[in-house]
Amino acid sequence: MSLLSSATAPPSVCAIDNNARRPATALRRSGRQWPIRCATEKVPARKYVQYLPNLRTAGDIQSCTRSFEVEEEHKVRKFDILKEKTRNLIYEKKEVEEQLQLIDNLQQLGVAYHFKDEIEDALRGFHGSLNDIINLQLKDNLHASAQLFRLLRENGFSVTDDVDIFRRFKSEKKAHLTASVQDTEGILSLYEASYYAKEGEVILDEAMDFTTKHLINLLDKGFINEPGLRERVAHSLELPLNWRFQRLHTRWFIEHFSRSKTEHMNPLLLDLAKLDFNAVQDMHKDELKQLSRWWTDLGLAQHLPFFRDRLTFNFLWTVGGAFEPQFGSSREVETKANCFIAMLDDVYDVYGTLEELELITDAIDRWDVNAIEKFPDYLKLCFLAIFNTANDAAYRITKEKGLDILPYLKRAWRDLCNAFLVEAKWSHRSYTPTLQEYLDNAWISASCHVFLTHAYCTSPYLTKQDLENFNAYPKLLQHSSVIFRLNNDLVESESSGDASSIHSLMQEKGVSEAEARGEVKKMIMDNWKAMNGDRVNYTCGFEENFKICAINLARMSHFFYRNIDRYSEAADGEIKNAVTSILEEHITL
Repeated sequence: MSLLSSATAPPSVCAIDNNARRPATALRRSGRQWPIRCATEKVPARKYVQYLPNLRTAGDIQSCTRSFEVEEEHKVRKFDILKEKTRNLIYEKKEVEEQLQLIDNLQQLGVAYHFKDEIEDALRGFHGSLNDIINLQLKDNLHASAQLFRLLRENGFSVTDDVDIFRRFKSEKKAHLTASVQDTEGILSLYEASYYAKEGEVILDEAMDFTTKHLINLLDKGFINEPGLRERVAHSLELPLNWRFQRLHTRWFIEHFSRSKTEHMNPLLLDLAKLDFNAVQDMHKDELKQLSRWWTDLGLAQHLPFFRDRLTFNFLWTVGGAFEPQFGSSREVETKANCFIAMLDDVYDVYGTLEELELITDAIDRWDVNAIEKFPDYLKLCFLAIFNTANDAAYRITKEKGLDILPYLKRAWRDLCNAFLVEAKWSHRSYTPTLQEYLDNAWISASCHVFLTHAYCTSPYLTKQDLENFNAYPKLLQHSSVIFRLNNDLVESESSGDASSIHSLMQEKGVSEAEARGEVKKMIMDNWKAMNGDRVNYTCGFEENFKICAINLARMSHFFYRNIDRYSEAADGEIKNAVTSILEEHITL
């Protein structure tokens, strides 16, 4: 769709603003055009940040080939056979520990969505006989007990930490969890389960502390002789399963068991996972190609070189939110929204004057296309991109479902721009807000509500009742947004003058930066505990998918903002590997 496909006349062709040029070195790195302005336009003083160019050019994206073209029909038949065999495997009578391991493997291999009903039936049966299973069948089995707890919580079943799953592993005298040093698998399983803790679950807090120290000690002293297990422990200590970018973990998990000579995985499951991963990757390639053509035709990156051009990363976010085939339309709309979030972020944070920011905030607030008559040319492009794309998405949903999502999309953009403006005014005044002031605004300026609103409103499962219930942002969304913002704060430059939780804590409590960072990490953990508490008691499939998407968005923030800002630092090796392994290179069969 053309950027200027509205009733408003297109901006006139303008002269290059020679006073606003970036250094020649930056221009050569990006290969993008300089800012433009009309010859009569007054030139405001502007700031620039030299961002690295997009990791993949449009040509790179279009040149990606599908891995499933050759013998596709044969592979589809093979996949269907493997899927049916796996379904039969789930229903085979087996010991509880074996069944739990099968379900866990299916989830970590990324194919559980094919067997959603079968897995839910199995877990419901375990949940209904929980105490009997723990006391009779899994007695003294730390690994299976912790695995059962994690799988139940992860899949939305209500289970408390005071059942006998963990009580027997707690020493009354020493007031901490005890376990055999030989039971590394059990300690690892308990470590992963502890990251599904809710608020006030002291046993799991102790479990997290104990298992973390214990696993680090085992690694440091070389006590784990089995190479595959040692690699899994190191992988988990880097980031627990509940906080991981799930699609990237799936690739790692498949390849880990494919190359391991000491750890066994059912070959049927591995073959199924490889075929499925490659087929889904091909679908993602096609989606990204289509989005790349849209982005090139839109022309924003060419005309507005001051913001981060991150189409590939923006699409990667959506794959992290929901990778499954049925969410393709949602990924398209969310990726477009992500591109505009980055654009607005850099307009409000860096490029725009306060007067210009107030103009576009007011126009978005009123959703008034006529307001652009007062805008400088760059701002006209920004507004029209958001206005036209949101209206187009709303039109499509109305045509397909007879539902009007435009009020919800408008609300999301309005709230975001108002939050951005608050932070711009703080920066303009060199004002450091209190921590509560900052957080009240930051969970909106984090922009997660825009992502999740688009996901909610374009879900294939959306109903009229679902839309009517979306009259306020759910608590789960708020917790996810706070985690996102706080992870972002942890990688901001120490010399940054922008408002952040760290600066607010340092001023308000008079603590050092290191102490403030420790407080922020505790706040991240507290919000995860709140989200873990909100993930149970789904009333419908739509609500379940929304909750999973919100949780996955928080997980993505741990990937993009762990140690460095991978979104801005496009040359980071880990982000390059993620793009290659998830969107480009297929798994060898």
